Amino acid sequence: MTDPILTLLKQIASGLAAQFGKDCEVLIFDLQSGSDESSIVYIENGHITDRSVGDGPSGAALSAIRHRDGRLPDRLAYLTKTASGRILKSSTLYIHDETDTPRYILSINYDITNLLAIESSIHGLTACSPPEGDQAGSGTPKMITHDVNELLDELIEQSVALVGVPVPLMTKEDKIRAINFLNDAGAFLITRSGDKVAKHFGISKYTLYGYVDINK
Repeated sequence: MTDPILTLLKQIASGLAAQFGKDCEVLIFDLQSGSDESSIVYIENGHITDRSVGDGPSGAALSAIRHRDGRLPDRLAYLTKTASGRILKSSTLYIHDETDTPRYILSINYDITNLLAIESSIHGLTACSPPEGDQAGSGTPKMITHDVNELLDELIEQSVALVGVPVPLMTKEDKIRAINFLNDAGAFLITRSGDKVAKHFGISKYTLYGYVDINK
């Protein structure tokens, strides 16, 4: 008579393989079939590891067959490698009987070899270094502004990010550092920028230009 648990596992395995496609191998090991040499009872996409129904157990299955000391914890999302060098993201789920003895294994092996190559290529395309001398650079994308007022706002934000302290908590030295960044960036070439910067940092224009002079 067919074991209803095995029937359910086959249904799940078929669904997982259909959902994730040809790069996803799903197989079921029978741990109590009476033979350590023929424990695979169901497999989808066996081309990934070159296995088929009737093949012997994996290391995890063999260990589970020998296991007699209660429930085994599942092993999820770990890396394995095929004989041909393909890299797989694998999960091993132990299905126990009413006595907590391992009865079946549902094994999922997703071939991520091509994804790893794509990840490496994408990283090569997206990796950027901040321009030389970019004090506030830190790899953060720069805003593309439409006018000088937006540009000034962006430079002020960068000056605060450079210091790394909210304006209300800034010391005199922090403000000097931020304002000299603005001066080096050419912010004070923008008309009436002094008024806006002074107001933002809670100082007078006289103090503002005094801070600029400190580092000269």
